[in-house]
Amino acid sequence: MVKVLRPMFVFKACEGGEIPLVSIDDRHTGVPPFPFDLQLFAAEDEGRTEEPTEYKKRKAREEGKVAKTPELPGALVLLFGFFLVFILSKSLFKNVTKMMEYYLNLVPDVVNGGENVIYLFKPMLPILIKLMGPVFAVTFVAAFIGNVVQVGFLFSTKPIEPDFSRINPNPVRFLQKSLFSRQALVNLGKSLFKVTAIGAVAYLLVRKDLTALMRTIDMGLLQALSIGLLMTFKLIMAVSGILLLLSIPDYLFQRSEHLESIKMTKQEVKEEQKLLIGDPLLRARIRERQREFARRRMMQEVPKADVVITNPVHFAVALKYDASKMGAPRCIAKGQDLVAQRIRSIAEENEVPVVENRPLAQELYRRVEIGDEVPEDLFTAVAEVLAYIYKLKGKEAINA
Repeated sequence: MVKVLRPMFVFKACEGGEIPLVSIDDRHTGVPPFPFDLQLFAAEDEGRTEEPTEYKKRKAREEGKVAKTPELPGALVLLFGFFLVFILSKSLFKNVTKMMEYYLNLVPDVVNGGENVIYLFKPMLPILIKLMGPVFAVTFVAAFIGNVVQVGFLFSTKPIEPDFSRINPNPVRFLQKSLFSRQALVNLGKSLFKVTAIGAVAYLLVRKDLTALMRTIDMGLLQALSIGLLMTFKLIMAVSGILLLLSIPDYLFQRSEHLESIKMTKQEVKEEQKLLIGDPLLRARIRERQREFARRRMMQEVPKADVVITNPVHFAVALKYDASKMGAPRCIAKGQDLVAQRIRSIAEENEVPVVENRPLAQELYRRVEIGDEVPEDLFTAVAEVLAYIYKLKGKEAINA
């Protein structure tokens, strides 16, 4: 049997004041010690091997735990917001110009103390609403759409509620989540990709329009601003496209991470089944009681039967026929082995005719449920039995 020992470390003084870590278990083996306890980096959710149930997914959704990528809302906000700015650029420029003219004309009054500085900001409010109101509205709608597309309509305050139980003072666990988890590596990869892609696109666009950009030195202010705005618009559209493309694989990864985070242990699955369905032992007892009640009701119907067809030991089927109410003979009780013997004994006690017909008893037991009528292909065989029973009853009535 192999015994796995947890590595332990001690301090050992050395020359030069260095204090390296030395493993107690490896001091005499010649194996170089490892400076960290690897078990501190064990998976936090070890043992969660079961796929999340629908109830678990719904519960996580109610708590605001859903799979989504921030890249999609960011790309839509950037795309629609700057596109609106580009469309309204002339109107925005006129409003900014008016605001600048207004405040430049007030400079002498402010310097001479003729105006209170606080009242200077009152005329700015309607201008700022005209400038930023449409942009804020469009970016809000874009962010809303970017989230609804991923998770649907969901409102939950659970993610922003304080939860002190989640505070973990373990620095190693914090470093593991922050630096050595898959999420951290993917975030690093996304950042590097965005920096590289955006840098390359910016370089290509600026290089393409470098000649026009150099000519702005000899142009007027409005013409130079229009060229700069056009270049910026091209760059923003390209960056938005990059973020939209990045959002697809990132969403798939976030979905995988979300499903991984809500996996369950076998014990959690059992507890959930008990919560939703009930204790298996209790459910088994309830089913047994239900079968017992159904058996009692069935036995109460046996004395009303016209005939009981037996195997003779293993099967018993009780039939009843009322020409005014039924289209065909109906099964009112059936059983196998001990139940069949009980049906036969109750029939004998109540003077119900018992007929031995092995093939017919087996077919009726296999194909007819309690309350069902006899199938058409068995009409002839059952009719012969009933005719024989009615004939016997007629002779008994004559003899009586």
